Amino acid sequence: MSSPLVDQVRAALTAARKNRDSDRTLLFSTLLSDLGNQEIHLGHALSDAEALEVVRRAIKRRRESVDAYTKGNRMDLAQREADEIRNLEQYLPPDVDEGEIRTAVKEAIAAGAKDLGSVMGKVMPAFKGRADGKRINSIAREELAG
Repeated sequence: MSSPLVDQVRAALTAARKNRDSDRTLLFSTLLSDLGNQEIHLGHALSDAEALEVVRRAIKRRRESVDAYTKGNRMDLAQREADEIRNLEQYLPPDVDEGEIRTAVKEAIAAGAKDLGSVMGKVMPAFKGRADGKRINSIAREELAG
């Protein structure tokens, strides 16, 4: 039995094919392939959390591509990757509020975490899969500096 997220991607692929949207068809077929490969690697049907991790990796790869294309002055390709990121982000849960992250960081500091590594070690598990590590890192740096 596949996860609801995998079923949503499959439905999006079908819709893209029916609409003859070649860009979205390629995007969703690639994502389904990544999900299938992860399923084979793990040896079982993916949970929603495992499928979300595959989606996050796909988004991360595309963000790196946007940076590379921008540096190479290929704005057309950077825009295409950015469009793919927007299409993939619809499968992510809503981002955690910055205030919630800041509160958790302050609590970790109050509990004795004195450096960035120890703060991140205490805060990251609570937000795994719900907030970007870079965002948590920057908030932790601000709070440690303040």
